[in-house]
Amino acid sequence: MNKPRIALIHATSVAIDPIREAFASAWPQAQITNFLDDSLSTDLAAEGRISDRMLERFVTLARYCAGCGANAILFTCSAFGTAIEAARSVVDIPVLKPNEAMFDEALEAGRCLGLLSTFEPSIPSMVRELEAEAARRSARISIRTRSIPEAMVALQRGDAQVHDHLISQASAEFGDCDVLMLAQFSMARAAAGLPRRSGQRLLTSPHSAVARLKREFARHA
Repeated sequence: MNKPRIALIHATSVAIDPIREAFASAWPQAQITNFLDDSLSTDLAAEGRISDRMLERFVTLARYCAGCGANAILFTCSAFGTAIEAARSVVDIPVLKPNEAMFDEALEAGRCLGLLSTFEPSIPSMVRELEAEAARRSARISIRTRSIPEAMVALQRGDAQVHDHLISQASAEFGDCDVLMLAQFSMARAAAGLPRRSGQRLLTSPHSAVARLKREFARHA
């Protein structure tokens, strides 16, 4: 397979540029297609849970992408774990959760894990996924979380500088963690400006996800 087609499904427009940039940097040979439904995140925030109707929407999106010829699907919004699992079960192509690859890297890098988010509804499902994967590996971990929704608000109004500054400020609270993860794809743009702490691993979802997909397709080429 010379040029795999990767379908990217977004619940917010601010996730699009970071993942496009990650592909352009690490795997430009991949052909990417973007699908945006920005009502997903607003509906989740309003309902406060992943409803049966939300599950069906994800199933429909996955089937549509597979029907369009995608060789793999990457969801880019971190608050929809169970819905993505439902989508994964109905198609015969790889379906990757946004933070799945990042979590694997984090668990290999340390046991004290920091998770910084700009979309607070994503935190509970992400913590559950991390704890479940740690249990599967029989690994004892501690997870510290912090949400800065005002950073997302700033980015959505076009103030990227404030977004990055707020993330940088909040990252100072995680200096003693082995790993600091930036939960949302849209946060990756702030990574370069974060103060680097000796021995700490800084991970972003887009770069981890692209690296995982590239390895998987290389293995089966």
